[in-house]
Amino acid sequence: MSVMVPSTTPAQSAGHEALESALFQLDRAAERLGLDDGLRTMLATPRRSLTVSVPVRRDDGNMDVVQGYRVQHNVTRGPAKGGIRFHPATDIDEVTALAMWMTWKCALVGVPYGGAKGGVTVDPAQYTTQELERLTRRYVSEILPLIGPDKDIPAPDVGTNEQTMAWIMDTYSVSAGYAVPGVVTGKPMTLGGSLGRAAATSRGVQIAALAALGRAPEGVTVAVQGFGKVGAGAAQFLADAGCKVVAISDVTGGVYAADGLDVAALRAWVAETGMVRGYRDADELGLDELLELDVDVLVPAALEGAITEANAPRVRARLIVEGANGPTTPEADRILAANGTVIVPDILANAGGVIVSYLEWVQNLQAFSWTESQIERKLRDMMESAYGEVKSVAAERDLTLREAAHVIGVGRVAEAHRMRGLYP
Repeated sequence: MSVMVPSTTPAQSAGHEALESALFQLDRAAERLGLDDGLRTMLATPRRSLTVSVPVRRDDGNMDVVQGYRVQHNVTRGPAKGGIRFHPATDIDEVTALAMWMTWKCALVGVPYGGAKGGVTVDPAQYTTQELERLTRRYVSEILPLIGPDKDIPAPDVGTNEQTMAWIMDTYSVSAGYAVPGVVTGKPMTLGGSLGRAAATSRGVQIAALAALGRAPEGVTVAVQGFGKVGAGAAQFLADAGCKVVAISDVTGGVYAADGLDVAALRAWVAETGMVRGYRDADELGLDELLELDVDVLVPAALEGAITEANAPRVRARLIVEGANGPTTPEADRILAANGTVIVPDILANAGGVIVSYLEWVQNLQAFSWTESQIERKLRDMMESAYGEVKSVAAERDLTLREAAHVIGVGRVAEAHRMRGLYP
């Protein structure tokens, strides 16, 4: 049985396409696992979805009203876990898709969480720091009944950061009447954050890429789409490992250097100017060109739907490591698989963030901390273990890495449902 997605408007098409992709992947995994129709429907349906109106007082005294969302896709294996993004294209379909992917991701890497996601339809660049604080606190007050260290633990995502998490923690703690650091992860260190959390997703992408390469990284050419929290760190870690990062892009444009970019210098340029475009020590590169470069490794680390049926035939990278969530559509997946391209899927490649979020949460609950080297060792062990299991299942069942990852993740959630039973 395929799960149908309701029709939507053109303005919602990106989120709708992401949800269609997520449901398609679930459906294929459910078929391979032999799940009955009732369980398939349960796994496709979010446990809770909340849409809220968020009034924001601007600095000039005027008021905006924006839409906010929080979706808990599944909480069978533990409390819900997932980031909060501030982005103008965010809608309920996108948030639902991201929450579903989070469920499979947590199950795949073995952390005792279910999947959730939140978002506000807003461009944070158009708001002052004071306005963003008021927006965040009002949004949190609206979703307050859903979140908590034992219920649903938010984290940073696109357009949010550790300051956002500090505001969320404070808003929740004021309501509770005492400090509750475990209500969010990705916090500043002074509020109970974990060493290594800020770079965890990027580090996980590096670990997955090197595992999938199966050879020494020296001289391996890499292109990275997206130069935000995930892409910038992944580019730096891959360069540090010996790879040659030849191309990088952000929303403003791309840059290319055949002999390799100085990633640290480019990060300094972006910190100064706010954009990749115009970097002096490289050639200009079109946004679409980066995805089609003849490189060993392509890291899509921007938003969903970057690699589609239209451009997939021109993708020449031998290995794709998905730093973003849902960057490859199902149609593109089929084309790339037929062309022999190996894809390390998002629910595996970018799982470093939720792994270290889990470690931060554990530290908060038990009021102690690990060293950065201990955190990195635990992250590496969990990532490499998950990659090894996915590769093994793929080989045994003649599946792609994405298909194997979903069979494992969906299978573990389905088994948890069976073990718990249905009440009443």
